[in-house]
Amino acid sequence: MSASPSTAGRKPKAAEAKPKAAEAKPKAAEAKPKAAAARSFTITELATEFDVTPRAIRFYEDVGLLEPQRVGRNRVYSQRERTRLKLTLRGKRLGLSLQEIKQLVHMYDSPSDTAPQLEAFLAVLRAHRKQIELQLEDIRVTLEEIAQHEARCERLLEAAAPRAPTSLDAAAPKAPTSLDAAAPKAPTSSDATAPDAPAAKRAART
Repeated sequence: MSASPSTAGRKPKAAEAKPKAAEAKPKAAEAKPKAAAARSFTITELATEFDVTPRAIRFYEDVGLLEPQRVGRNRVYSQRERTRLKLTLRGKRLGLSLQEIKQLVHMYDSPSDTAPQLEAFLAVLRAHRKQIELQLEDIRVTLEEIAQHEARCERLLEAAAPRAPTSLDAAAPKAPTSLDAAAPKAPTSSDATAPDAPAAKRAART
């Protein structure tokens, strides 16, 4: 009994499916080395890279910003955790609070529906910018006041400082004063040896 045309047509399709399944195996085998080659980091490596202490990294882990894997007693950080640490430190430099930093990190983890999160975080950034601008204005006014006080102190010090004598002061004769005229002249050695004029005349007559 001959096979029906429909039955005969099905066999080649089943035969074609086998090579496709065989092709899928090498692709799955190629994916394993890629997953195995994913970079991981130790806590010491991250601390050195971002110039923070391991204690700070452990603190970020305690508050839920980092979620490293455990291999025995060691922490192993993936590329995802490295990025989360980078965002955390960036938020800290911006002066964000811990809750605001968490919001920034969670935005990285959920990119599928970020419009509401972006709007909320944008409002946080604008409020923070306004606060920093006010602080900057206060700092500018304070610096101006400091400059004024510095200038006043320098003027007072210059007025109170004694005037240093110059070469012209040493060469100029001293002007006589009323005290100099009234003061008796101090005797000198030449005055003591000079003869009295009237006594000399009497001695000549004799």
